[in-house]
Amino acid sequence: MFEIIPSIWLINGKCVRLERGDFATEEVISNNPLEIAQAFEGIGIKRIHLVDLDGARRGEPKNYHILEAISGYTDLLVDFTGGISTDGDVIKCFEFGAKTVTIASAAANYPERFAQFILSYGREKINLAADTNPSDHKIKIKGWLKKTEIDLFDHIEFFYERGLKYLKCSDVTRDGVMLGPNFDLYKEILDRFPSIHLAASGGVRGVDDFRRLRDMGLKASVFGRAYYEGKISLHDLEKFIAES
Repeated sequence: MFEIIPSIWLINGKCVRLERGDFATEEVISNNPLEIAQAFEGIGIKRIHLVDLDGARRGEPKNYHILEAISGYTDLLVDFTGGISTDGDVIKCFEFGAKTVTIASAAANYPERFAQFILSYGREKINLAADTNPSDHKIKIKGWLKKTEIDLFDHIEFFYERGLKYLKCSDVTRDGVMLGPNFDLYKEILDRFPSIHLAASGGVRGVDDFRRLRDMGLKASVFGRAYYEGKISLHDLEKFIAES
């Protein structure tokens, strides 16, 4: 099954959008992330990707209250990300209602710790975010503010060999600018790691992009800006869910 997963990006408890992860482009979409989540639930969305940008910058989650509200007032499966680094962070995310967590910076900085998370909490609950600029395939972390010297494919392989099942990959040059997903990048990942459950993130322009990603063998697509700018409507999403 192919899943479409809306992203809700949080700064100071508000839903925002950015271009290419640049915090200087911050634009507040809504003061009520719960209302946005409920609208998605109303048309049949099952899962959302809740991004704590404050947590990503500060190195520990900050918007637990939004996680708790959405988990408590919807039946959505919430995938929470942003600053998750320690066992305590992971446990707290689950206590506040997250069904899964997605981790980027800690996986890059402390790979053995992240591998232990997969073992401790199970591969169904721990997702890897591997975000990169395809010009060099180096991993970017801390809300894409910091570039590492870690190669994307080496990074994935390390955890793939240790039981990783779920991977979200963003081409950071396409995020928030609706240039289309980086189909070539995703094909290369699937060719190298055929059993990975890959979610594309960044660049979606419309439901045709969802169809192409689905037909390539990806398991999910995370999207945001195309919806928030009215390029994809709730009706479009509902029709796609029905056909899938």
